[in-house]
Amino acid sequence: MSRTADTWILAAQCPSRLGTVDVVTRFLKEQLCYITELNSFDDRQGGQFFIRAEFRPEIEGFSDTAFCEAFASRAAEFEMTFELTPPGKRTGTVILVSKADHCLNDLLYRYRTGQLPLDIRAIVSNHPDLESLAEWHGLPYYYLPITPETKLQQEAQIKDIIEGTGAELVVLARYMQVLSPAMCERLSGRAINIHHSLLPGFKGAKPYHQAYEKGVKLVGATAHYINNDLDEGPIIAQGVEPVDHAHYPEDLVAKGRDIECLTLARAISYHLERRVFLHAGRTVVFGN
Repeated sequence: MSRTADTWILAAQCPSRLGTVDVVTRFLKEQLCYITELNSFDDRQGGQFFIRAEFRPEIEGFSDTAFCEAFASRAAEFEMTFELTPPGKRTGTVILVSKADHCLNDLLYRYRTGQLPLDIRAIVSNHPDLESLAEWHGLPYYYLPITPETKLQQEAQIKDIIEGTGAELVVLARYMQVLSPAMCERLSGRAINIHHSLLPGFKGAKPYHQAYEKGVKLVGATAHYINNDLDEGPIIAQGVEPVDHAHYPEDLVAKGRDIECLTLARAISYHLERRVFLHAGRTVVFGN
């Protein structure tokens, strides 16, 4: 289901207790808010409850401040944390990229056409190659070269750009640098990465060529929140496509790029629509 232009999103989580669905749905009814989509999940192993409601106020002069103040007292009884997202919200975003342009190009198209409600504040790269693409879209481009000796200094510059622009989201659109543990911790839960996902896994140079040599039958991609474990953060979305003996290395690379673009866009969409909850190093994702 696609979100309509007039719906609000209430996303909440709390310890598993009797009445968790009722406290949300009853409050929305009392506030004369019509629920257009409702998702919930109870993690019986983790003892945590998650709920997401899209709703449309049926009254004039709906106040998000009054809504949050009133719901906070109900939520406190359940130790519930919540977030209210208004219609039309465009999330301030910084994109990190290296030389590969396929994911950046796809995101800029979706940004330009309104498919992703992003407010791209800056594009940052350790290479100058994609500056013209950013300029064509009228977006600031920061070329920050990096060496082993300047890594921490370069990361400090990135941090300043993120904080200076007030970005809420960071997207690593094939940014081929490993972020430091401090940077990963600073961006926890608000930085999304994309990488190829082959079965079995192939590390090192030219993974698709390695996959071809082994006769791989599946090509995929994984989008996840970053953490201090390289390419092992909490997973948001994955994509996979079958391949066969007729796919040469260049065919695998091309298919992999397509899957990366689609999977990254899907993960960003889930994040923006508050469909992703983080708990105990895992994700709960209410896909649409």
